[in-house]
Amino acid sequence: MHFLDQAKIFLKSGAGGPGAVSFRREAYVEYGGPDGGNGGDGGDVVFEAVAGLNTLIDFRYAQHFKAPRGDHGMGKNRTGASAKPLVIKVPVGTQVLSEDKEEVLADFTEVGQRITFLEGGMGGRGNASYKSSTNRAPRQHQPGEPGEEMWVWLRLKLLADVGLLGLPNAGKSTFINQVSNAKAKVGHYAFTTLVPKLGVVRHKSREFVLADIPGLIEGAAEGAGIGDRFLGHIERCRVLIHLVDISGEDPAEAMKTVNAELEAYGAGLADKPQLIALNKLDLADAELAEGFAEELRAAGADKVFAISGATGEGIEQLLDAVLAHLPDRTATETNAAEVEAEDEAGEWSPLD
Repeated sequence: MHFLDQAKIFLKSGAGGPGAVSFRREAYVEYGGPDGGNGGDGGDVVFEAVAGLNTLIDFRYAQHFKAPRGDHGMGKNRTGASAKPLVIKVPVGTQVLSEDKEEVLADFTEVGQRITFLEGGMGGRGNASYKSSTNRAPRQHQPGEPGEEMWVWLRLKLLADVGLLGLPNAGKSTFINQVSNAKAKVGHYAFTTLVPKLGVVRHKSREFVLADIPGLIEGAAEGAGIGDRFLGHIERCRVLIHLVDISGEDPAEAMKTVNAELEAYGAGLADKPQLIALNKLDLADAELAEGFAEELRAAGADKVFAISGATGEGIEQLLDAVLAHLPDRTATETNAAEVEAEDEAGEWSPLD
């Protein structure tokens, strides 16, 4: 599945149906008169956050969304049917932005969250509603109100508890494959990861979601490399794991480079708790690892975890530190508990 985290779409709610102009003329009926019914309301445009989606790729092929209009009124005082709403399903973590991207109009952070974004037009009045003691045979009616329309941007920010970052080739893909169910591509070259990856980590009877983003290089805020566009996917994370390559030329400088890009990006990323992990411990001896760890602490790291994503050495201590920054129950654990409870109660099955 291709990954797409931004899309521009056109929305239009349905127009109201026109009211009817009709007069009752039946044989052997003593009283006639106007009996045109009102038109039905147009359909609303509704966004709904659903589980199982983690990309906006569907919106690359369908950019125009128009809700149906209401039915017209009919004789015998029959009101036209109101149109059903147009429900647009988006991944959890999606934001709806104005056309100029300056204003966040909606933010979907929970499964099942629904927002009526554009309301359909009201149905027009039929001529029966204009009848009065001085206007016994009205012929006026309303055409129905038009729907609302606008262009918006959809922007996806993946919901994850923990973010994984570092320079290219710092070993992020190997690490996420080691600790989670992710199947990230691993290669001996920079920018192996081109789009964000999610993995569910299970550690000491706990679960949390880990997000891996493409590597940052100096100048990413100005567009160097892949740039910083994917940093939005870790804005919602509670804690960041910062991988530093022990085999790099200058691990301390590598850490400073990534932190400088976080500062340049803003959005509070530079203030989030960071766990510095000196990775690829299998390529160095204990003395060299301690020397680099000391340099990282001197450069501002509170604590340094020496790990190997390839062998798993030191990872358990790092994950213990991660759990200390998470709430008693993450969203992943809450959803799993709810499904299990419904299954035991007989209220849910995979066939529902």
